[in-house]
Amino acid sequence: MGIDLEKIDLLRNRANVSYEEAKTALEKSDNDLVEALILLEKDNKTKPDKKKESETFVNNATSFIKDIIEKGNETRLIIKKEERNIVNLSLTVTVIGSIVAPVIPLAGIPLALITRHKIRIEKKNGEDMKVNKVFDKVSSSVNSIMDGTEKDPKEDL
Repeated sequence: MGIDLEKIDLLRNRANVSYEEAKTALEKSDNDLVEALILLEKDNKTKPDKKKESETFVNNATSFIKDIIEKGNETRLIIKKEERNIVNLSLTVTVIGSIVAPVIPLAGIPLALITRHKIRIEKKNGEDMKVNKVFDKVSSSVNSIMDGTEKDPKEDL
């Protein structure tokens, strides 16, 4: 029995091989599709489907970006003055704003510290983040300088 085009097409789609490779594998395996696939695998002739690989990459990247945006939306940048919230933005908006208008955080953060505002980053449940300790130390140092009671920054280490 001859090798038909239908089996060659099936083998090409499953193993991602050329017509010639599919035909040769079918001839060597007496027209048995499963044996032809096994033969191609043993000879390392099967190739990954580039389309499926790129789809997987795009799906993984999209999922990763969605997760980051979701976490950014749940995390808040809060700037307070005497327990009154002056700014309360999601981290996603803060990052996008910093990219679009980088002068705002470059001028705003030092200005907020000089005017004795507290900068906090809080998770969804109100939990403090580790970076807040850094903000507190910087704020304390700036306040000391402003008050004229500057202390050695090495003491905090």
